[in-house]
Amino acid sequence: MAERSYTSREELDQYGFHPGVTVMAPLVCILLQAMLPKTFPWLIHIDLPLIATIFFAVSRRSPIAGTVTGTLIGLFQDGLTNHPFGVDGIAKGVVGYVAASIGFAVDVDNIINRIGLVFTLSMAQSGLLYVIAHWLLGDVSYRFLPVVELISAAANCVVAIPMFAVLDRFRIRD
Repeated sequence: MAERSYTSREELDQYGFHPGVTVMAPLVCILLQAMLPKTFPWLIHIDLPLIATIFFAVSRRSPIAGTVTGTLIGLFQDGLTNHPFGVDGIAKGVVGYVAASIGFAVDVDNIINRIGLVFTLSMAQSGLLYVIAHWLLGDVSYRFLPVVELISAAANCVVAIPMFAVLDRFRIRD
């Protein structure tokens, strides 16, 4: 008896990117993340490198590639912040792994699913950063403020939708 799949072939396709896009998009996000909040303090709630991590991990649908992408983006981000080196690398590596793993099970090209994914992973990263900084590193000054984190997650969703639309134009079907 033939097996039937409820997932279309298009949903299972992995996407690649031109090497320039793979390097430049996260790099631009990291630089903007480092520079814009100094001029516009209210932009501190938006995490552009997180959005880039989620996009590339979901598009490639490879947990290994998602982990490596998230870790590299996080480490570069750590180099431009005053956080202990590796904190963002660990958190974004976990987020990249989870996002790539979810990419297999969910139609991540659907805008509602993208919003849910960005919101959930933004909250998860906030929780991971709190656990790493507060519990593992013993930084008692690091606080987890649920209302602030909910605002940040919502702001990430608002920015992620147009950013995903722009980055979707650079996808190449493998």
